[in-house]
Amino acid sequence: MKRRLLPALIAAALAFPVQAEDMDSSGQPSAALPKQDLTPRILYEFLLAELAGTRGQLGLALEAYMDLARTTRDPRIARRAAEIALFARRYDQALEVTRLWTEIEPDSPQPRQMLTSLLAATGRSDELESSLAPQLAAAGKDVGALLLQINRALARHPDKKAAQRLVDKLSEPYLGIAEAHFARAQAAHGAGDMPRAIAELDHAVVLRPDWEQAALARAQMTQDPDAAMRFLAGFVAANPGAKDARLAYARSLVAVKQFAPARREFQALLADHQDNGDVVYAVAVLSLQLNDVAEAEKQLTRLVGMNHNESDGARVYLGQIAEDRKQPDLALKWYGEVASGNQYLHARLRMAQVLMRQQKLDEARRTLQETAAATSEERAQLLIAESQLLREAGRTNDAYAVLADGLKAQPDQPELLYEAAIMAEKAGKTDVIEPYLRRLIEIKPDHAHAYNALGYSLADRNERLDEAQRLIDKALLISPEDPFILDSKGWVLFRRGDANGALDVLKKAFTLRADPEIAAHLGEVLWSLGRKDEARRTWGDAMKASPGNEVLVGTVRKFAP
Repeated sequence: MKRRLLPALIAAALAFPVQAEDMDSSGQPSAALPKQDLTPRILYEFLLAELAGTRGQLGLALEAYMDLARTTRDPRIARRAAEIALFARRYDQALEVTRLWTEIEPDSPQPRQMLTSLLAATGRSDELESSLAPQLAAAGKDVGALLLQINRALARHPDKKAAQRLVDKLSEPYLGIAEAHFARAQAAHGAGDMPRAIAELDHAVVLRPDWEQAALARAQMTQDPDAAMRFLAGFVAANPGAKDARLAYARSLVAVKQFAPARREFQALLADHQDNGDVVYAVAVLSLQLNDVAEAEKQLTRLVGMNHNESDGARVYLGQIAEDRKQPDLALKWYGEVASGNQYLHARLRMAQVLMRQQKLDEARRTLQETAAATSEERAQLLIAESQLLREAGRTNDAYAVLADGLKAQPDQPELLYEAAIMAEKAGKTDVIEPYLRRLIEIKPDHAHAYNALGYSLADRNERLDEAQRLIDKALLISPEDPFILDSKGWVLFRRGDANGALDVLKKAFTLRADPEIAAHLGEVLWSLGRKDEARRTWGDAMKASPGNEVLVGTVRKFAP
C-alpha cells in the first residue's frame, strides 16, 4: 500500500508549480495565483503534510500546511490548511489560516463564508459585526438577498440571544426593506422570542404584501391553529395566485376540521394544477370525509392513472368504496393491484375479509398464507387474521391451532402470545392460558392487557381471586382508564361478593365504552341486586347494537330467557 501511495503523492506535488492559467481555490481559472517553483523545501513540507494526514497525524499535517500557506500565500494551500484545522477542531488555527485566505483572495466568497462560520462557532460577535457590516454595505441592490443569508451564517453561534442582538444591529440600517425584518424574525425565533419573531414577520408582510415566504413563516410560527388559518385566509384573499400559501391555508383548514372549505381550496388549486398528485389525493380524501363518494372515486381513479406515490392508497380507498357498494369482485380487483409497499398488507387483509363474506373461507385463508410478510410483526398479523376467520366460521379449535403453530416458529412474539391465550380461553384450553400470559409478562412487563387477561381468566373461573385482583390492579396502574380493565375489576369484585363495588366500577367502564360484554356483566350485577328491570334494559339496548355477541347472548339466556 505504501509503495503505491508515495508515487501518487510525488505526482501530486509535481503538478503543484502554479502558472497563470491555473485554477484558484474554488476551481476557477485565476491569474492572481502566485507563481511558485517546486523547491525541495516546498516538496518536503507538502509530502510531510500529506503523509501525516494519511496516518491520522492531523497536528503535524496542519503545522506543515500552515507553514506552507504562510510562505507560498497560495489560496489552495490556505484552503487545505483551513479544512484540516476544521476537521481537527483546531478553531484558533482555522481562524488564523482562514484570515490569511481572505487576504489572499479578498474577492472570493468561499473564505469569507468560512470565516463567518468560524467566528459564529467561536462566539466572536464583535468580529462578526466587523466582517459582515461592510459586506452588507457593499451589497447595493443585493443587500436583501445577503440579509436572508445572515442567520444561516450564524447557525453555529453558541449564544442565540447574542446572535439575535447581532442580527438586530446589522439589519438596523435596512429596516425599510422586508428582508431585514425577516432576518430579525429568524434570529428571534432561534432565540425563542416568538412574539418578536411574529411581529417582525408582520412588518415584512406589510413592506412586501405579496411575499409568500414571509407569510408562510408567519403562519408556521403561530401557535394557535385558528389564528394561523385566519392569517392565511387574509393573505390568500389578497394574493389569489399565491399557490404555496393557498396550499398551506387548505391544510390549516384540515387541521381545524373545516373539511368543506378545505376541499374548496384544494379544488381551486386543482383547477390550475391538474397534474399535482398531492392536490388530487387531498381532494379525494376530503371528499370521502364529506361523504361525496362520487367525487372521491373520480379523483382516486385519476390518481391511480398518474402512478403517484399514493396510488396504492387510492386503490385501497377504491376497494373500500366498492365494498360499501356491495361490489366484492371490484373490491378484490382494486386490492389485488396493490403488489407491494406500505399498503400491501392492509390490502391483503381486506381481500381476505371480502372473500370470507363470500363464504370462501379456504380462498381467504390461502390469500393470507400466500401474503409475503416483511417482518415478524406482519407475519403475526397474518396469523391472527387467519385465526379470526376460522373463529368467525365457528372453528374455534382450528383458530387456536393456527396461533399455536405460529408460536412454534416465533415463541416470544408478543401479539401471538396474547392472541393465543385469548383463543385458548374460547377453545376451552385453560391449561395453556396462564403459561402464555406469564411468558408475555416476562417479555413485556408493562403489557397491561396481559395482566388483565390473566386476572380476568382466573376471576371468570372463580379461581385464586386474591391473585386475580392483584393482577387486574397492576393492569389498572399501567392503564387506569381502560374500560376493559375496569370491566375485569368490576367482575372480580362481583366474584368476591362486593356487588355494590362492582356496580360502580362497571358503570364507569360502560360509560367509557358501551361494549356488549361490559353490558353483560353490568346487567348480571344489576340482576343480583334485584334491579331486574334495569338489567333487562341494559341487555336489551346492547342486544340491539350487538345481536350476535356470544357473552351477551349467553348471559341473557341464563337470566332472562
